[in-house]
Amino acid sequence: MKIKEKIAKLPEKTKIGGIIAVFAMIVFVLILFMEKQEKNYIQVSENSYNMAFCELVDYVQNVEIYLSKALVSNSAEHGAETLTRVWREANLAQSYLARLPISSNELENTQKFLNQVSDYTYSLSSKNIQSEKLTQEDLENLAQLHTYSQELANILEQLSVDLNAGRINWSDLTEEKSSIFTQEVSNLSKDSFGSVEENFHEYAGLIYDGAYSEHITTQEKVGLTGEDISKEEAEDVVLEYLQNEDIREIQYNGFAENANIPAYEFYAKINKNGKEENINLSISKKGGYIIFANLDREIGAEILSQEDAEEIGRKFLEDRGITQMKSTYYTKQSGIVTINYAYYQELDGQQVVMYPDLIKVKVALDNGEVLGMESTGYLNSHHERDLAEIKITKEEAKKNINPNLEILSEGLAVIPTEWKTEIFCYEFRGKVQDREFLVYINVETGKEEDILIILNTENGVLTQ
Repeated sequence: MKIKEKIAKLPEKTKIGGIIAVFAMIVFVLILFMEKQEKNYIQVSENSYNMAFCELVDYVQNVEIYLSKALVSNSAEHGAETLTRVWREANLAQSYLARLPISSNELENTQKFLNQVSDYTYSLSSKNIQSEKLTQEDLENLAQLHTYSQELANILEQLSVDLNAGRINWSDLTEEKSSIFTQEVSNLSKDSFGSVEENFHEYAGLIYDGAYSEHITTQEKVGLTGEDISKEEAEDVVLEYLQNEDIREIQYNGFAENANIPAYEFYAKINKNGKEENINLSISKKGGYIIFANLDREIGAEILSQEDAEEIGRKFLEDRGITQMKSTYYTKQSGIVTINYAYYQELDGQQVVMYPDLIKVKVALDNGEVLGMESTGYLNSHHERDLAEIKITKEEAKKNINPNLEILSEGLAVIPTEWKTEIFCYEFRGKVQDREFLVYINVETGKEEDILIILNTENGVLTQ
């Protein structure tokens, strides 16, 4: 007798019971699989947070060490070197702080402190470089910064001890209204991050007005417009970006709340000529903009020129409504060129290049495929400027340039400063012997604002 006939002769209740048992088994296996996947994801996240936290502790400790050395140094040259190291370590500490899964509200003042330590020590370093001695007020400010850096370093060290001992974990810190910041947990009391945040109001008036004033450090991201979007709407943005691709899977990787621009993170698998490729994308919560997209694949023989790639990148941006973009510098590696595009604004028939408004586009030189983009600078800074009045002529500006510079080209540009301000300048590209330079002269004052070295290498055109 055939199996089907045997099953057909079974009582109805028996058949239903068998089906339920099979279904229950399938559900049980699925639950086990999902639990395993969740545990793997949690473990990967924990490892990432632990690495970022260890780096944060190291860099904050370095900030404290170099600040203490700066208080002792009596040499302008050595002081400049030490303060530059403070600036660097504070910048790196900010980067790793942003990777931790802790509410941005809880760490707002900690982030601000590191930002202002960075900016303030950079300005003092510049003073030392110009052979100016630090004033008594400068030294008092450094001493105050050192006190706060010691407090922050001690708290981070205590938090590290509790994390390593397993007395707290990252889930405690990611919970909304985490008790870490409001009440005693293990050896962590109100002398934790919470106390730093509460005490930072004493520090608010320390930094002088100007480069570190309140409106600069809390600068609005002027290129980021529109309403907040949901995770589902962000996924629609991903689908639109990949509309011409053979999508096999889209996976949501979480919300990056502490990033420079809060974003939904996605990971997609697409089919490329029978081969599975991976692409990562970040979509801004505000406005639903693509902050970052990147696809890595093997590149074939190069058949496109740099000029071809630049036109492909410009057209790619135009198709997304991003117009008036001019290619500036680029890097080339393994058959891929990454091009920087800067926004330009028209002024009396001339293009004024807005260097803060940068977007990077990654183009494959084998077939012209756009492999990725990164728009952080553009989203942070893009807007129509009310440009300052040009008070000196181009010829007058040239008088403030080294006479040995052979001028190759001239233009207008808005350049960013280390203090998140902008300066409207004449841009002169020139050569001395075999080295090319960019010299920026303020259109209002004639002051030499900046000099960059142009590096023409086999891997692209860069500046330093």
